[in-house]
Amino acid sequence: MITRLTVHLAIVLAAARRRWSQLFAEPQRGNTPEQTALIALLVIMAITVVGIISAKVVSAASGISLP
Repeated sequence: MITRLTVHLAIVLAAARRRWSQLFAEPQRGNTPEQTALIALLVIMAITVVGIISAKVVSAASGISLP
């Protein structure tokens, strides 16, 4: 599962880097909607990562048995 997540993350980051370089290649174009979409995508990715990590922590914590 971590391998799939890593692959998907690498694909998304590559697409974001490509789009980022395209945004700066034409600075006179007025690309505010594209920047907003990129920021929204990054926020969604961050929320997803926090959700995955918190789910794993809660799962690990619930597996601990106390005497």
